[in-house]
Amino acid sequence: QEHLVDSGGGSVQAGGSLRLSCAHSGYKYTHYSMGWFRQLPGKEREGVAFIDTDGGSAYADSVMARFTITKDNARNTLYLQMDSLKPEDTAMYYCAAIPYLSATQTLSLEKPLDAFGYWGQGTRVVVSE
Repeated sequence: QEHLVDSGGGSVQAGGSLRLSCAHSGYKYTHYSMGWFRQLPGKEREGVAFIDTDGGSAYADSVMARFTITKDNARNTLYLQMDSLKPEDTAMYYCAAIPYLSATQTLSLEKPLDAFGYWGQGTRVVVSE
């Protein structure tokens, strides 16, 4: 059973930075993508940033050039560096691992909870004016 642990959320002022981490247990799948979705109350989770086993990455337009996703394979940890944060980035952020899909495909999922995958418990990010 794959296991993901989200951490790194918090409260910052607009323009500030946070780094999210996702520690995972390692995967038996050859091809998969990992990254973060975010969710506001009453809304579907939306893709933020993903990286896949082929080295590809994908970012939502709203975070392009502000967020950077990286991975440390030796530590089985994924990172999301979030800079120039805006109040509209406020949400719960969920780390996810989606087998068989590329980073671009995972970013485009309209109903990610319907996809076969694994999820962290979420971490809250609050950006104030």
